[in-house]
Amino acid sequence: MRILLVGHGRMGQLVESLAASYGCEIAGIVTVDSPPRTLETADFGVVDVAVDFSLPDAVPHNLPQLAARKFNVVIGTTGWQEHEAEMKAIAERAGIGVLASANFAIGMHIFQLAVEAAAAAFARQTDYGAWIHERHHDAKKDAPSGTAIMLKSAMTRAGYARPIDMSSARAGFAPGVHTVGFDGPSDVITLTHEVRDRAVFARGAIEAAKWLRGRRGWFTMKDMIGQGLGA
Repeated sequence: MRILLVGHGRMGQLVESLAASYGCEIAGIVTVDSPPRTLETADFGVVDVAVDFSLPDAVPHNLPQLAARKFNVVIGTTGWQEHEAEMKAIAERAGIGVLASANFAIGMHIFQLAVEAAAAAFARQTDYGAWIHERHHDAKKDAPSGTAIMLKSAMTRAGYARPIDMSSARAGFAPGVHTVGFDGPSDVITLTHEVRDRAVFARGAIEAAKWLRGRRGWFTMKDMIGQGLGA
């Protein structure tokens, strides 16, 4: 399988370094320093899936060009979601497959299922309040993280209608720690997902690319996990 890398920062470099171990080949690399119109005109040979770990402002420009070339796309960049409706329409018109996620750690999305189940149960226990705290390295700019927002949305969809307090910390080198808590009059329940190695995101993105190959539609990691990894 051949992957086109869009963006070559820390995540793009990790995808590049791990691709061969998943039986994948890098078809090309496009960066902010690439010549203009590279995505439109460059000959990458066969491309099965493009993986975009670029910048938030770049995604609304990248996806239409990738869609015009009928490339399926995995989007790992965050901060572009205000354009999501427009991007979905472009992907649908082009007949391509897109899998977009704020977090590609497989364990995180299984963790999200546990959080949803807990939120549904605690929604009926009116004495319990809910909170989310996330901690990342000091170079991460967005706060709260896209993953924390994803978890909050999942809790709300599960039926937890009361306020959910959110907090963030930016310090040191932590790749990502997310804790969801439910606090009652006499006890507290916490669920935590902690990333030990940033490579977990690159591994998940490659798994997503393999799963997306040949598919059409707009997907999330929950779709992939629900339908089976590599299926």
